Amino acid sequence: MKKFLNTPETYVADSLAGLAAAHLTLTVVRGDTGDPGEGAPFVRRTAPTRPGKVALVSGGGSGHEPLHGGFVGVGMLDAACPGEVFTSPVPGQLLAATRAVDAGAGVVLVVKNYTGDVLNFQMGAELAAEEAGIAVETVLVDDDVAVQDSTWTAGRRGTGATVFVEKIAGALAERGAELAAVADMGRRVNAYARSFAVALTACTTPANGRPGFLLPDDEMEVGVGIHGEPGRRRAKLATAAEVAELALDAILAEPVFAQTGGGGADAADVIVMVNGLGATPLAELYILFHEVSRLLAGRGVTIVRSLVGNYVTSLDMAGASFTLCRVDDEMLELWDAPVNTPALRWGM
Repeated sequence: MKKFLNTPETYVADSLAGLAAAHLTLTVVRGDTGDPGEGAPFVRRTAPTRPGKVALVSGGGSGHEPLHGGFVGVGMLDAACPGEVFTSPVPGQLLAATRAVDAGAGVVLVVKNYTGDVLNFQMGAELAAEEAGIAVETVLVDDDVAVQDSTWTAGRRGTGATVFVEKIAGALAERGAELAAVADMGRRVNAYARSFAVALTACTTPANGRPGFLLPDDEMEVGVGIHGEPGRRRAKLATAAEVAELALDAILAEPVFAQTGGGGADAADVIVMVNGLGATPLAELYILFHEVSRLLAGRGVTIVRSLVGNYVTSLDMAGASFTLCRVDDEMLELWDAPVNTPALRWGM
């Protein structure tokens, strides 16, 4: 294993210290709640939450950067709770973050559908309601169409659509919408977004020091999860055009994209994200996006906005994920609203 680190034990803490040092709009706070997980860190906006604004809190295991700390800022999250690498944040940590950013209008928790995340966020929400009297709504992200159940979760995994939920719901919260409206928007985005990923290599966690699985040079993992979980199948290495087509076939088969009665994609406006899993060159992501744009044009689907780059990674995994989110005028307007975070910034 070759990594830029001090020790595996301080990997997350040192990374968070660097995040805060690089971005003065962010502060790393150590929770002090008296609960298990006391002292576990969270990232919040340095500026206090505007009175009466609904706050958004998300989080999950570290190793997926810039998710989630890189999306803390104006127009997106108010706080993010990082766990250890590929490990859920703990309830006390979530309680501390929720308390810190609540400004009287309540808090929306954005949770990826992994068993540990779901259980700990649920306990954190209950603590916030019972001990602090904070109104909490939860948005569950389960956009991965590759598998129904996996090593890490019951039901579909939460992956790339998390970025879309945090951006669009975050913009609505920034405008002063009420708690229920912000949560409903987050659920609406999740309902209209689907993802699929392909890996060429496994990732190596700092604590383990070796790849999570081995792939022969001429094979790829089709439908991989962001922790390196197995996908639908192993397959022979394919061209970029073939990879894009198999991902889009899986995504566009979903009812939200399919015509009534089946038979392919209906005319639709979509935001597309071609996301690197950590070790894929940007040039290759653009090759994949070119193929996606060509294929979607042939199916009557219009790309109205796009992201190409590293947004939801898996440490040093070579691979890519594809996320499509069908949007209406309101969702697109919220997507275009100003945002100022380390990983997304426009309109400011």
